[in-house]
Order: sequence, then structure tokens, then C-alpha cells
Amino acid sequence: MRRQTQARLTALLTSAVVLSTMAAVQDADPPRGTVRQTAPKLPRLPLGVNSGAWQSGHLQGMAVDRRKGFMYWSFTDLLVKTDMRGRAVGSVKGFVGHLGDLGFNERDGRVYGSLEVPTARAYYIALFDGDGITRMNMDAASSGVVSTVYLKEVVKDFTADMNHDGKFDGDTANTPDHRYGCSGIDGVAFGPDFGHEGGTKLTVAYGTYLNTSRKDNDHQVLLQYDVSGWDRYERPLGEEQTPHREGPSEPDGKYFVYTGNTSYGVQNLEYDGARGNWLMAVYKGSKKQFPNYSLFVVDGSKEPVWKTLRGQPRPEQGWTVPLLAAGLHDKASGTYGWQSSGQYGLISLGGGQFYLAENGTAKALRHTGRAVRYRWTGRTPSPFARVTATKALVPGHSPADHSPAG
Repeated sequence: MRRQTQARLTALLTSAVVLSTMAAVQDADPPRGTVRQTAPKLPRLPLGVNSGAWQSGHLQGMAVDRRKGFMYWSFTDLLVKTDMRGRAVGSVKGFVGHLGDLGFNERDGRVYGSLEVPTARAYYIALFDGDGITRMNMDAASSGVVSTVYLKEVVKDFTADMNHDGKFDGDTANTPDHRYGCSGIDGVAFGPDFGHEGGTKLTVAYGTYLNTSRKDNDHQVLLQYDVSGWDRYERPLGEEQTPHREGPSEPDGKYFVYTGNTSYGVQNLEYDGARGNWLMAVYKGSKKQFPNYSLFVVDGSKEPVWKTLRGQPRPEQGWTVPLLAAGLHDKASGTYGWQSSGQYGLISLGGGQFYLAENGTAKALRHTGRAVRYRWTGRTPSPFARVTATKALVPGHSPADHSPAG
């Protein structure tokens, strides 16, 4: 482990020297008679992208490789890769369990997705080699484009015997078991440590059972991981009967956000780098004592606070992060939020713009999806406005000239 870390640091230092030298050469005036080489233009992002129609479950999440110009779509048991015109490039099938939200890691160029196998008491992050997805119907287990990392912390909470009767009640909401009401995982995104700027951690959100009779399931639970050393854990997708258990012993951080119980937890999680906040799109809950918003925003500028967690059967403390004090406000519960879409897919494009997913169906029980561009306004009750400008957004550039004012 120490040797790998030292080698990685040496490689980073070497890369920094090379990049510094290249920058100096590029900034210098070129010799007479030569033509300065300009960096290739990044592909533009369209106002909308269609996923196509697929014989699968409904759309769960999306990710975009902005530099190479590809979209990735999660359809519960199928991953689809398209170009930015919606033309299918490849797909991966044969997943054991439930494939959920997706996130793109700019550092290693791979797609990360939540993968649940509750019947085997196993929860993973699935890592996809997007460059290797070049044809349709590639097999998740044997194609070599998918590896998985086991999340022990999630399994520990999912299997917790909260009523101490000595048995595991299974994948059901009708039980006092499952700590915090944990039903697995769904939302995934990359961003900094809570309360900080810079750095990239994988943040994973718990799925939460819909159970209105409990009080200990009113937090969203977020785990943060440094994935830079995860290569030692990665294993191919195994069989449901013999799932592997290789993964970090614990997260780098575990955080609680008080929102009230939602229907199955954070469906899509995304970090808004323009404002430094975390967006959590959920299916509305049904507890009458809460306003049951469909979008919650974590204030990324606030440091986590160690405090007593509300509603737990025994006194318990944990690191809590607050909701952004904006939007709709319910004084009784103290929660803030908005009414918004994003539950089927939510991608930050930079500069305050996003892709929000529209989920649909086609003939023969096929499911469809569409990514539609919006900009953040922060208005209530809905904080997004659809972008109608004809000029497409260039990745990494400000959209100020491409969007209607307001």
C-alpha cells in the first residue's frame, strides 16, 4: 500500500513537471515561419438528447463524458451508451440486481453506478470502462468492461437487527430492522468533501424504505469515498449466489441530512460546482408531518456538525450537514426544498446548467429517456427553467451568452 502510494506520488510529480514544461513551451512565442497549434474544440452539448427505446426497466440515471461526446443511460438492468445525437454506440446487459444512478469521474474517465443485489445482501459501485463499450449487448460479467467494489458500510446498515430478535427480515419496509431505514444505495456523484472546495470524492446516497410508522428513517445518509486506490478492490461482476466482498472497510465520511422520510431515498445525486451545493432528487415521501419536497439541496459551504441524530431508538450522534436555507420552507420540520424533476436523471453541466431526465415508455413495454437542458434559477416552487436558446453549450464554458436572462 505504501509502495503504491509512493509510486503514485512520483508519477504525479513527474506529470506536473511535464505539464509545466509543456505550458511554458506553449506560452512562448513560436519560431518565425511556424504556425501555432490550437487545442481542438470540445464538442457542443445539445439542448436535448434521446436515449432510444429499450426492453428493460425504467430510466434510473445518466452520465455524460463531455470531452469525448458520449451519454450513458442506466435502465435498471441495462447500460446504454449513445453519442450526443442519441445514436446508440454500445450497451451492457446481464446485470445481477438493480443498476441505479450514474456519475462520471473526470479523473479516470470511467462511469460509476450504484448496483444493488439485496437478495444476496450485497451492494456495489459498478465501474464502467466507457472506451471499451463499443458494441451492443456486451455481457456485464464476461466482457471485461465492468468491475465492482463492495460497500461494507451499506451492508452493515441494511442487515442491522434493530429489534434484536436474532433474525434478518429481508428486503422489506415492513420491519423495524435496517438501520436508518436503509434499503441499499442509489444516488452517486463526484465532488469535494462537505464544507470544502476542490478535491473529488465519490459520494453515495442510501436508498431508504418508505415506512411512515418509523422516526429513525427521516435522514438522507451520504457516504464519501476516496476512490484513487480502489483498483485493489475491483473484481468482475460475480454470480448472485457467490458475490464477492472486496471493498473498503469503511467510508472516509458518513453524513446525515434531515429531510423527512422519502419514497426510497435519493434517486439522483449531483454536485453543482457553480454554487458549491449538492442536489438530491427524490420521490416524495408521505409522512403528514413533513412537506415532502421532491428536491433537497445540501449547503456545500457549511462544515459538518457533530450532533445528536433525531428520531433514533437510542441516543446516537453523527456528522450532520444542513440543507440550503432557500426555496420552500416548512417551519414545523425546519426543512427547505423545492418541487422539481430530476428523479430519473440529473447532470450538472457547469455554469449553472443541467440535464434533467424525462422518463417515458414506447410500444412493446420498452422504456425511453431524454436529457433536457435547464438552468438553475433558484425560484420557488421549481428552481429550474428550460433552456430554449438555439446555440448549444460548450463544455467548460460559461452559458451566460447562450441562455435567456432571468
